[in-house]
Amino acid sequence: MSLVRTMRRIGVAAAVGVAAVALAACSAEKFPGDSTMATLHEAGAVTIGVKHDQPLFGELDSDGVPQGFDIEVARLVADALGINESGITWVEAPSDEREHLLMDGDVDFIVATYTISDSRKESVGFAGPYYVAGQTLMTRKDDVDIASPLDLDGKHVCTVAGSTASETIKRVSPGAAVVLFDDYSDCLEPLRTGQVDVVTTDDVILAGYAAEAGGQFRIVGAPFTAEPYGIGVAREDDEFRLWIDDVLEEAMDDGRWKKAWDSTAGTVLPEPQRPYIDRYAAVTDGT
Repeated sequence: MSLVRTMRRIGVAAAVGVAAVALAACSAEKFPGDSTMATLHEAGAVTIGVKHDQPLFGELDSDGVPQGFDIEVARLVADALGINESGITWVEAPSDEREHLLMDGDVDFIVATYTISDSRKESVGFAGPYYVAGQTLMTRKDDVDIASPLDLDGKHVCTVAGSTASETIKRVSPGAAVVLFDDYSDCLEPLRTGQVDVVTTDDVILAGYAAEAGGQFRIVGAPFTAEPYGIGVAREDDEFRLWIDDVLEEAMDDGRWKKAWDSTAGTVLPEPQRPYIDRYAAVTDGT
């Protein structure tokens, strides 16, 4: 259960004590007293949804600690809240569970290759984007029959349920047989063994898998979409969303965003263009 949800249930008064009062007075100078930022800062703890199976962006190391560009971006936000590593609880956020995790209050925010879309804005809020990817295709190295989405008629195409990639490939390649799994990593063995012909998702995700596969797979064709990655928050919490926008913009200005990239995805991928922060107006009911 996320901290914000817990605090709503038990009330801030339950944590009152001499130390807590002093901390609250200190945080009041930095954040509005009734804001999500102040609540998280005062408790020194945050719950963040991330991916566990995406090389370069979000995967677990040998000690079970999340690593990757998304993780470093999440740490930038936690640091701006005054929360250190010991105060972070990492929660796996599979593609088809991300909206539910936010809507149910099980996480405070999500950084998980989470493409911003108008349909998703009806359920959750997005800060960012902090990166823009593009959907593409990955095949076996010796498969020369597939070069673009136009070559997928009758082919078995593996992707993830609840992802924008699954909806896009159905639209651009209606003749493809789409095979859905819970995680992109579940597609790799079927691709190796020929049970599926293609894996499709964002180029940066596939590049990570290809780099780890020792030459078994290759990326084919140019990206055929733009996928702006955002930080997901509760839909109604515009104050928190816009504050995270400020955090991201400052990190891009002072070099921390690039440093996070260079130490993770940048070890394999070229330096990306700086994305434009979309400070969109609140999405209201009925719009």
